[in-house]
Amino acid sequence: MPHELEVIVRKCEGGSDYPPLLFVHGSCHAAWCWDEHFLPFFAGHGFDAYALSLRGHGGSGGGERLRWTSTASYVADVERVASDLPGEPVVIGHSLGGFVVQKYLERHEAPGAVLVAPTPRRGMRRTALRWSLRDPWPFLKFWLTLEPYALFSTPERCHGLVFSPDMDRETVRRYWARLGPESFRSALEQLGRAPDAGRIRGTPMLILAAANDRLIPEDALRATARDYGADLTLLDDTAHDIMLEANWRDGAEAMLDWLTSTLAPA
Repeated sequence: MPHELEVIVRKCEGGSDYPPLLFVHGSCHAAWCWDEHFLPFFAGHGFDAYALSLRGHGGSGGGERLRWTSTASYVADVERVASDLPGEPVVIGHSLGGFVVQKYLERHEAPGAVLVAPTPRRGMRRTALRWSLRDPWPFLKFWLTLEPYALFSTPERCHGLVFSPDMDRETVRRYWARLGPESFRSALEQLGRAPDAGRIRGTPMLILAAANDRLIPEDALRATARDYGADLTLLDDTAHDIMLEANWRDGAEAMLDWLTSTLAPA
């Protein structure tokens, strides 16, 4: 029996002339992370915006089997929500959600895609090695507990990994309190075989990279952009959680400019 999936919806007034936007969150997050700023921003600029919580996250079901949930299962969640929308959506994914979007695009055409500080196409092996050498205890805990949340287990660790140093601490603590467990299996699958660039390359695509991202290196995202023939925008003074940073509007406006110049309104 399919799991219930939480979907947050923000529609523009008067109806949209553009394809709907479907937002997919990253590891340990849920749909709420898009609703803080991005969903109302895009609804206010002429788009119908939807964000889903993947199974086991936020208000969606499936938490009892989350540890061994596959990336393919996450893709199936995106497919379910996309099939219920009034048109083929532009798919937008952050971090792990960016990897899910890449796998979705192997099987589906889309009017466009935006990858926000995504898992690089060629995987996380080099990045994971760099993290583990720099701060080995969270990675030891990750392997002992089979729980990716170990990487974000305190507000201070969360702040250092995904937010800018000058981010307000109380805001970081509020966001950290909303994080939750993640699939161990999906974390391993991000180390594995790369998505098929030949199937994806025809999709108009923007990659948003954060200049101060401590998780995803810029050179890996530039390689991903080359693999897909995608546009890439580097956001200055921005860390990994682009959509929650104090300067979130820089990322939203860069995405809006690309969407309005790329998509043909109905």
